Amino acid sequence: MAERRASGEPHPLRIRLTGDRRDRMLRSIRKFFAEQLDIELGGLAAERILEFVAKELGAPVYNQAIQDARAFLQGKLDDLAGEFYEPDEPYSR
Repeated sequence: MAERRASGEPHPLRIRLTGDRRDRMLRSIRKFFAEQLDIELGGLAAERILEFVAKELGAPVYNQAIQDARAFLQGKLDDLAGEFYEPDEPYSR
């Protein structure tokens, strides 16, 4: 369930599609339905499906991508200390 604001309204998704990306996704949805399900969708139906998928799947996929990126970067930072660590004490002690 979506987190809610103090007003009781759900937070809007931070995911915003550019016009070109949205158009490509709409074409892809229409092509998928035509080729895989033998259903010809109109523009409005494709838009409704895209809105539904973005609303239902957008946040979980986005959140997982953020977690994956964070873990990847943390791994790189952990490697950084091992790769470039220099002892504080001089060798000739």
